[in-house]
Amino acid sequence: MNENMPPSTVEVADIFKLFGDAYQQRYNLPLQHLKVMSAIQACRTAALGGHKEECDNNCGFSRISYNSCRNRHCPKCQTSAREQWLFKRKQELLPIVYYHVVFTIPDDLNPMALINQKIIYDILFRAASETLLELGFDHKHLGAQLGIIALLHTWGQNLMDHPHLHCIVTGGGLSKDGTRWVRPKKSTNKRDFFIHVNIISALFKKKFMAYLVEAYKDGAVKCVGSISHLQKPENFNTFKRELYDKKWVTYCKNTARKPEKVIEYLGRYTHRVAISNSRIVQLKDDTVTFKWRDYKDHNQNK
Repeated sequence: MNENMPPSTVEVADIFKLFGDAYQQRYNLPLQHLKVMSAIQACRTAALGGHKEECDNNCGFSRISYNSCRNRHCPKCQTSAREQWLFKRKQELLPIVYYHVVFTIPDDLNPMALINQKIIYDILFRAASETLLELGFDHKHLGAQLGIIALLHTWGQNLMDHPHLHCIVTGGGLSKDGTRWVRPKKSTNKRDFFIHVNIISALFKKKFMAYLVEAYKDGAVKCVGSISHLQKPENFNTFKRELYDKKWVTYCKNTARKPEKVIEYLGRYTHRVAISNSRIVQLKDDTVTFKWRDYKDHNQNK
């Protein structure tokens, strides 16, 4: 097959229609993936039905509008869902300072996360939230309950596997008796989170690894394919020690924006697909060219 299409018209749906069948024959895809591919191909086509719009002034104008698939992975169905999510989150905002905290796991864990998505992502949410809440309750830092909105992002700007958690955290918290708002005790630079990043990273690593080891011992972690060698306890113990020896990266900074702008910023990371239609440059000679950003090279688009 040799399909050449103008850059401005290429969509993910076109690529699925042209090459989806061959891809499915080559790879044994989960049912969930097959449903997503089918939904994206059918989106805004006659396959999903639609309605006819006609001019009331009898000018003869009419057009057919086809229905959307409303699948959360569809590049054409994200805007509406995102706007609804943003509206609800804005209703929850307080007139205070918010901070952006990002929890990242070492790249060594990427293969395990890909095979054990539910387990690893659950641990990521649990370890990160417990880290923030525990440190927030510590009187050395705040002595109150923080508010957190957390979003999982599973790829980086280069579109490779990169599981990490974006958290918007309140710059203060609710007292244990629920009667007053508690401000941070430490007077720091306004752009700095009131809990040092090294303290956050150390506790997060400790909690994540404890839950990972527990899941492994319970037999909940599947060690197959590229990580099949971890089935042997001695190999897993070596892997565990290597993870403990690594420096885990946590990122913290003041959002420096009004609360509603904070949520709009967070909206970039929700209801978002990795390969959007706007990233596709061209489809030529069975090759798809798309844009990506290299954060290791001054965020250049490539």
